[in-house]
Amino acid sequence: MADLKDLLQSADWKTEKHVPVIEAQDLAKKGEFFKITVSVGKEIPHPNKTEHYISWIGVYFQPQGEKYPYQIAKTEFTSHGASINGADTSTVYTHPEMSAVFKTDKPGVIYASSYCNIHGLWQSSRELKIG
Repeated sequence: MADLKDLLQSADWKTEKHVPVIEAQDLAKKGEFFKITVSVGKEIPHPNKTEHYISWIGVYFQPQGEKYPYQIAKTEFTSHGASINGADTSTVYTHPEMSAVFKTDKPGVIYASSYCNIHGLWQSSRELKIG
């Protein structure tokens, strides 16, 4: 049996539509709130249809020198065109993008994960410096 960590996939988001893309400033000010945005399908759009969609995006931050990351946010996307009339008959669709605001006094790594109902778990990371 595989460990969960072995099921997380990663790739270059410019060539793979499932990878969560983390957008944040490279240098945050100590103790001041700042915004990060995470999306899936930035360069190559991910389908958002009843049969193929991104279910959720999770964001975590691991401060330098600490053993475990903190969960910053998790957003679920629940409208993919389904209705009582069948698949892709609704006009309501969500887009896999979310924003979160947090602050920290330590540099570290921002991690993002996402889940595609067909292609599984994906991850990415980005270093955060504190000035």
